[in-house]
Amino acid sequence: MQRLARYKEVAEQLIADGHAYYDYMSREDLEALRKEQIAKGEKPRYDGRWRPERARGKTIPKDRPPVVRFRTPETGEVAWNDLVKGPVAFPNAELDDLVLLRADGVPTYNFGVVVDDIDMKITHVIRGDDHVNNTPRQIHIFSALKKQLPFFAHVPMILGADGERLSKRHGATSVLEYQTLGTLPEALMNYLARLGWSHGDAEVFSKDDFLNWFDLEHVSRSASQFNPEKLAWINQQYIKNAPDARLAALVEPELRKRGAQPSAGPPLEKLIRLVKERANSIPQLADEAMLFYAFSMDSPRLALEDAARTALRTLKARLVSVPWERGAISDAIKDVVKASGLKMPQVAMPLRHIVTGRTQTPSIDAVLELLGREMVLTRLAQYLETD
Repeated sequence: MQRLARYKEVAEQLIADGHAYYDYMSREDLEALRKEQIAKGEKPRYDGRWRPERARGKTIPKDRPPVVRFRTPETGEVAWNDLVKGPVAFPNAELDDLVLLRADGVPTYNFGVVVDDIDMKITHVIRGDDHVNNTPRQIHIFSALKKQLPFFAHVPMILGADGERLSKRHGATSVLEYQTLGTLPEALMNYLARLGWSHGDAEVFSKDDFLNWFDLEHVSRSASQFNPEKLAWINQQYIKNAPDARLAALVEPELRKRGAQPSAGPPLEKLIRLVKERANSIPQLADEAMLFYAFSMDSPRLALEDAARTALRTLKARLVSVPWERGAISDAIKDVVKASGLKMPQVAMPLRHIVTGRTQTPSIDAVLELLGREMVLTRLAQYLETD
């Protein structure tokens, strides 16, 4: 809106050069024309009635401000070599005379972007292939102004899982929403870059890799489907490799939302290191971390066999005095399992259930180390003494 004078200047230049003209057709007449064309099974389009050679002798309405229309060639075709789609051509007969300036002096999209691109010396126009139909109109305007054409590249659209154009009904559409969902920014960048473009078999790559590898030659010509599961998998890869301190800073507010006090639990970075292999988002990472801040026996109490109960009581006694580090805890569990004649799952599974209230956790010796001796012994005692 700050450049209206510039658009008017260029429109007047096109009029002076015979490439544009004033059109006084009323909205009512234009709508009536369209209805008539549709009734005949024709494509609705402006019929060029105010072209200078057809408007001779017509009375110019004094109370109707005109629009400015571009005089589109009526024969031949307009063609370009698209950097993604390859050679593209449109018959000029399919194009009507485009409005350049509305009656209020505001430019239409196709006119405004051409003037802007010329003024900004744009060399490459890269956009979605839903703009392909705009390109022949813009090429005509560039040509009429005797300006060098930019290179055009129309990249494929992103579709939802249902094959329709991606929209709000398919889920989150804002970058900030993905932040709330716990997607790391580099993971989202990686996923979006991989949609419709590839570099060999590389699925996970850094921003620097992308900048070095990207070219339009490897952009697909077909539409891509947005796959939330694939995005979650890529996010998981980035979480696995992210610094523990960075993840801890992201997880801490999530833990507080869940009523946990991070300072009351194990060192958060150590905890993150243990559970991050299991998470594909920051909220899920916080859910995994809650293992160390909230205890509830959601699943029914296990009906322990006598041998397993005896083994767990023996293990409890051993854990009173072993050095409280993962290796020593692991050795104690293995020794008890061997002495009991049971298999590891027969001891480890009820042990996990008793001390965490969960059936699935990271390696049980690492979990016990982070929970701390006092908490582990307390939970074992509470369970075994009331069993």
